[in-house]
Amino acid sequence: MTATSKQPETVIVRFAGDSGDGMQLVGDRFTAATAHVGNDLSTLPDFPAEIRAPAGTPGGVSAFQIHFASRDILTPGDHPNTLVAMNPAAVKAHLGALQPGGTLIVNEDAFTAANLRKAGYESNPLEDGTVDDYQVFKVPMTTLTTRATEGIEGLKPAEAQRTKNLFALGLISWMYGRPGKETIAWLETKFAKRPAILAGNVAAFKAGYNFGDTTEIAVTPVEVAPAPLHSGEYRNVNGANALAMGLIAASVRSGLQLFFASYPITPASELLHHLARHNRFGVRTVQAEDELAAANMALGASFGGKLGVTATSGPGMDLKAETIALAQMVELPLVVIDVQRSGPSTGLPTKTEQSDLMMAIHGRHGESPLPVIAAATPADCFSSAIEAARIAVAYRTPVILLADTFLMNSSEPWRLPDVNELPEIDPAFATRPNAGDEFLPYLRDERGARPWAVPGTPGLQHRLGGLEKEHGSGKISYDPANHALMTRLRAEKLEKLAQELPPLEAEADDGAELLILGWGSTQGVIGAAARRVRGRGIPVATAHLRALEPMPANTGEVVKAFDKVLVPEVNTGQLLSLVRDKFLVDAVGYNKVEGLPILAEELEQAILEVLGDE
Repeated sequence: MTATSKQPETVIVRFAGDSGDGMQLVGDRFTAATAHVGNDLSTLPDFPAEIRAPAGTPGGVSAFQIHFASRDILTPGDHPNTLVAMNPAAVKAHLGALQPGGTLIVNEDAFTAANLRKAGYESNPLEDGTVDDYQVFKVPMTTLTTRATEGIEGLKPAEAQRTKNLFALGLISWMYGRPGKETIAWLETKFAKRPAILAGNVAAFKAGYNFGDTTEIAVTPVEVAPAPLHSGEYRNVNGANALAMGLIAASVRSGLQLFFASYPITPASELLHHLARHNRFGVRTVQAEDELAAANMALGASFGGKLGVTATSGPGMDLKAETIALAQMVELPLVVIDVQRSGPSTGLPTKTEQSDLMMAIHGRHGESPLPVIAAATPADCFSSAIEAARIAVAYRTPVILLADTFLMNSSEPWRLPDVNELPEIDPAFATRPNAGDEFLPYLRDERGARPWAVPGTPGLQHRLGGLEKEHGSGKISYDPANHALMTRLRAEKLEKLAQELPPLEAEADDGAELLILGWGSTQGVIGAAARRVRGRGIPVATAHLRALEPMPANTGEVVKAFDKVLVPEVNTGQLLSLVRDKFLVDAVGYNKVEGLPILAEELEQAILEVLGDE
C-alpha cells in the first residue's frame, strides 16, 4: 500500500465498447486479477445477442461491470465509479449510468466524425459540454497500441489494433493496483501457439500499465484492501461453472453416471460447453438435434439408471413440456434446468428475466405437479444443482431448476466445500420382486416414490408409457377411480416434500413491519437494499425462497407474521400472484422487466415508499 494511494472500501468499474472490442475478455481478466488480490466481487456482463452486432452503434455495445470491495458485497453495483469507453457508442449507451463526478476514460482515437454519426451524436461529446460533470481522461489508445506493437514480426496491422483492449486493461490494472503477472501468464497460455499474437497482446498490456504509471493519469492509484473472507480455498465461479460442478458432484454422490443432453440455445449453451470437458468423470454429453430430442434422451437415460439432465432457455421450455409431463407420468428422475431470459419468443436472448416461474409450475397439460427450485447466486447454483438431483432421485420425479442469464454469466468468489459433507443421494434401485414373487412398479415408499428398476434386472420386467397406470401393477388403466387415485398420489409427493424442506427463515429486525420476500437472483439486491434501509435506522425483515413448488411448510406463517409484504421480481409479479393466492395476504410487488437486474437504489426507494418513509 503506497502512502499516496486512495483506499476506498468499494469500487465499481464498467468496460464498454463494440462487441468486437473484447470487453468481455477484459472484464474476465480484470475479475481474475481481482479475485487473486482477495477482494470480494460480483460481476455483470451485458452484451448484444447478435454474433456480430452493428459496429459503432449503441445497440452493438458490449459491456462488463465489476464491483469489488474490502468487505462483503451482494450485487454488481448500481453506478460505476469508472467507465472505460472504447468509442462514442459506448459513451452514448453508458454515460448515464456513471456516477456524478465519476471517472470517464475514453479511447480518443475512436471519436472520428464517422463514429460520432454512427453513435447518434451531432457533435463531439468530449467537446460540447456533455461530459463536463465527470473527470475525463482522453487517451489515444489505438495510436499508443499501434506504437507499442511496432516491429513485432508476423503481427498484422489489424491484429495490432485489436489489442487495444489489452491496453485498456493494463491502464485500469495500474489504476486499481491489480497484478499484471496473472494476465500475462494467462496470455502466455492462451496464445502459446501464436507467438506474434502473444507478443502483441503482452506489449499492449504493458504499454497501458506503463502509461498509467508514467503519466499518473489518475493522479493517485486506487487500492482496495482484501476482503475478510472465511478461511478455506476459493475460486472464482459463474453460474455456468457452478451448475456444471454441482451436477458432477451429484453424479459422484449418487453413484449415477451423469448424462446431459441439450440443444444449443442462449444462454444455457454454456452449461453444455462446461460439462463436455469433463468426460474423465464419466460425464456423457449429447448435442441433440432439437429440444424435444434432448429431453427425450435425458429421460431415456434415467430409465436406463443414469442421472438424466437437460437444460434450455426461453422457448426451449415450451418444446420440452411434453417430455416433462411424460416424466411426471412414468415417475422417473429428470433434472430440467431452465436458464431464464427475457421473452417471450426470441425476446432479448442475452438479457436477464425471472419470467418462467408460472410456466415451470403450471406449464404442462393435465394435472402434473412437480418440484421447482431456484438458485439465488452464482455460487448457489452448485448446491441448487445437487438439491435438484437429490429431490429427483428421492421422489422419482422431474425437477425444474430455475437459473437466469444474470446468474449464468455473473461471477463471485466461492469457497470450495468439503466433498464429504455434500448430501448423499441414494438411488435405491429395485433389485428383487416387492410383492412375493411379483414386481409391482407402482408400489410406493413413505415419500410416495415408486421403485426404480434398471432395465435388464432379472424378474423386474415392467411396462412404462404415457397412458395412465393402474395403482401398484402399473398396467394401463382407464378406470375413473384409479385415475383420480393416481392423480392424488402424484400430487402427494409434493406435500411430503414440503414437510421435508428446511423451514423458511426470516432475518427480521426488532419492530420490523415489512417483509421483503424474494426468490432466485434477487437475493443479492434484496440484501443490499435492506442493508441500506437498516443504515437509515429503519427495521425490516427479509426472506428468500429456494423451493417454489412446493414452498416450505411454514411459508404462510412467515408472510402472515408481518403487516406488509414486498415481493421484488424481474418479471411482472409471478411470485407475488402465488403468495397472494396461497396465503391471502395483501402483498405488493416491485417489478422490473428491462432485461437488467434490479438496482439496490431502486429497491431501497420501493421499500421506503411501502413503509411511507420516502
